[in-house]
Amino acid sequence: MSKRILVIEDNPMVVKSLEFKLKKDGYTVVLAEDGRVAMQLLKDQEFDLVLTDLMLPFVNGNEIIEHIKNVNQEVPIIVLSTSTQEDIITDAFEMGVDDFITKPFSPSELSLRVKRTLAK
Repeated sequence: MSKRILVIEDNPMVVKSLEFKLKKDGYTVVLAEDGRVAMQLLKDQEFDLVLTDLMLPFVNGNEIIEHIKNVNQEVPIIVLSTSTQEDIITDAFEMGVDDFITKPFSPSELSLRVKRTLAK
């Protein structure tokens, strides 16, 4: 059975490239275009990995990370963000995320980081 990845991202172009690459790599991809949809999906389904942006409509990425860490510590999280601010990146790692990828990123880099994170 393929690994299930929840992608939480509000930029349609980023969503399309993530979905294409991850499906090509053999993963099952579930999409959430905002934090509210993501929270509902996290309540209803289980995932092997969560990829999330930080700046999201309705519920932000930090709230989603906090929710995941309160409900299931084991689910790895990779943050995708345009932010290069050290304090934002540091905060994400302190909250327990497994990796942080700065946008824009190459699909190959994403693929390698997803594989590495899921292999832990």
